[in-house]
Amino acid sequence: MSAKLVLVLTLLASGVALICLRAQTDPQDSQQSPAENGRTRAHDHSDSMPGMNMDGMKMDDDSGNHAQTGAMQSMAHSHHMAMDGAHMRMTAVRPVADGDRERAQRIVDTLAEAIQKYKDYHVALAEGYRIFAPNLPQPQYHFTNYWNGFLEGFTFDPARPTSLLYKKTKDGYELVGAMYTAPRTATLDELNERVPLGIARWHQHTNLCIPKGPQARRADWSKFGLTGSISTEQGCSEAGGRFYPVIFGWMVHVYPFESSSAQIWAQ
Repeated sequence: MSAKLVLVLTLLASGVALICLRAQTDPQDSQQSPAENGRTRAHDHSDSMPGMNMDGMKMDDDSGNHAQTGAMQSMAHSHHMAMDGAHMRMTAVRPVADGDRERAQRIVDTLAEAIQKYKDYHVALAEGYRIFAPNLPQPQYHFTNYWNGFLEGFTFDPARPTSLLYKKTKDGYELVGAMYTAPRTATLDELNERVPLGIARWHQHTNLCIPKGPQARRADWSKFGLTGSISTEQGCSEAGGRFYPVIFGWMVHVYPFESSSAQIWAQ
């Protein structure tokens, strides 16, 4: 058996063990409906999935819910932050290389076909996608499949996005796109192998300061979170917070039902 095959089997076994352990420690999940399960997972976004973990983030016991809610609020609206700003790192714009447009179009075509069935959001829930922060008003809602996120840690399949992107409607959710992820340690060349950097820009969320202890109950989220004014470790320490240089991994949004390349790869 080759060393590469052994590595893949080991990673798969680790993922299965992780899922089994989660099921054992949270038995109520198996008794919940998909929608209820989605609401539960919305408060459990620290899964150890490459590209979708919070790098060991822990909230402080009784005040944890307050801190987590505020953090999620800032993340939910973080797309309004300035690109390449204090809280977001974007990959640099590259010249379009030979074959980039064709490769990107193949990704879009594959994705559009693969997620067509998820236009009925009930299908997404039934197949393991979980709504991120469903009770917080958001321009877009991420329905995340954490097993897909795990697999994205070492393979890329354009038909297997980590998250589906929806807009809220009066009757439920409307599918508008998807999100791919990659490990936060991925190099630019590795990201380019997945989605060409001459067409799309990947992004990371950075410099997060989270209040801790009793402070979380009365935190000023104009200072904390991914849209807050605090963006340095020193400033976070002075404010009594906990600092995270990078959270999650690399991400790229894709809107395959749009008509132009600029709209398809808008971040």
